[in-house]
Amino acid sequence: MAETRLKTVLGHMNGHVNGFQQGSMNGHSRFRYTLDNPLLSLEQRQFYEDNGFLVVPRLVSSQLLDACKERFLALCDRRLPWNGITMMKDISLAKSSTVTGERLYNKAQDFVYDDVLFQYCLYPPVLDHVECFVGPNIRAMHTMLINKPPDTGTQTSRHPLHQDLHYFPFRPADRIVCAWTAMERITPDNGCLLVLPGTHKGALHQHDYPDWEKGVNKMYHGVRGYDNHPVVELPMEKGDTVFFHPILIHGSGMNRTNGFRKAISCHYSSADMEYIDIRGTSQENIAKEVEEIAKRRGMELEFQDIWRFRSRLCRGRDPMPVA
Repeated sequence: MAETRLKTVLGHMNGHVNGFQQGSMNGHSRFRYTLDNPLLSLEQRQFYEDNGFLVVPRLVSSQLLDACKERFLALCDRRLPWNGITMMKDISLAKSSTVTGERLYNKAQDFVYDDVLFQYCLYPPVLDHVECFVGPNIRAMHTMLINKPPDTGTQTSRHPLHQDLHYFPFRPADRIVCAWTAMERITPDNGCLLVLPGTHKGALHQHDYPDWEKGVNKMYHGVRGYDNHPVVELPMEKGDTVFFHPILIHGSGMNRTNGFRKAISCHYSSADMEYIDIRGTSQENIAKEVEEIAKRRGMELEFQDIWRFRSRLCRGRDPMPVA
């Protein structure tokens, strides 16, 4: 088992895992998706260039991850005020009056103003790697602690294949990266990430709710036409972190175990990014959905303003500070 994992990790780093694309490394000019920075090797940069993701093993300390887990449990148990954090429920349990605590909530979202959880976004080894993708001025744009629950038989614990850029009204896409860290061992059994290597080189697709018989969680949009497409599974150990491009098609499977599967993530962008007008584009459906949810909470904001509100500078300077 240890030997197999070592080969997998080395393959992630060097670009030699079966099913992943490999390319030449002649000259730095061929790198579109990473920036010149000595932290990443040429092999790692080429692997990300070809595949759209890169796994860095044991990047985040257990101490930080355990503190984030305890914070999440306290939020689930209402031992702390939520203070702007959105606590989301699996659709199969949304109307339950008996299920409580950790079992009820599958995600804590928008935690940039939580003193404990935001430490993940500020964690120097993560930011050092993020700088290789977005540059020295870094904003945390989208934050999640994902608590994939044991599936109830509805298959709603899975996440449809999608592209994260569908949700983002800011560009350029190549200066956005997600850092996604396993908070415990993550396997195909408990719902590891699924990726389609190389799809980050394509276009942003139309996204809609999938036609799943027993429903799908709120805002879990998916791309059409990829249901039977071959995918690559990414099993990870606690502390392993995958960095991936916002156009990479990815998702996750069901949790077929009796335990939870926790991961914490942050989408970072260059602080020099620009907001765009998404009217008349494929993103209009998600923009309207997000604006309607904000309105029900008493905030009449446009899609771009909602993203300004939920983001926070992590490193460097902010050329367009939030008012």
